[in-house]
Amino acid sequence: MMVINSSLPDKERKIVGSALQSTLVDLLDLSLVAKQAHWNLYGPRFRSIHLQLDEVVTTARNHADTVAERAAALGVSPDGRAVTITETSGVPSFPPGWTKDVDVVEALVRTFSAVIGRVRERIEETGPADTVTQDLLIGLTADLEKQSWMFQAENRT
Repeated sequence: MMVINSSLPDKERKIVGSALQSTLVDLLDLSLVAKQAHWNLYGPRFRSIHLQLDEVVTTARNHADTVAERAAALGVSPDGRAVTITETSGVPSFPPGWTKDVDVVEALVRTFSAVIGRVRERIEETGPADTVTQDLLIGLTADLEKQSWMFQAENRT
């Protein structure tokens, strides 16, 4: 059932809807990984990384909302349920329990690499179908790459 009429033809709406849904899931999972790391972080760089992780959560959640609202505006029902995240996320898992600061940084570098790679693929997929969504994903990628750079700069190994 389609409640909202889309400005896109069905074929393009399906391409864009799939890209937006996958991006939504990855962003929600990224925010959860960053919060898990935030709560379980320890080590000499605790404070700076702790605060940096809050920035990641804010960035991911803000973009997730924008992505979900774009999907809804195109007549695609966004799905941010926990079960959907569990079943479809491409975000690497984060270990349970206390995690040393250097390990958190390495995990976030890997996480950003995975998410950015997946979003960049979606940029290519959505270009021919909807340049507005492609532009949204480009802006998102710029913000993720900025966060990635900051964690890479923390990585002393």
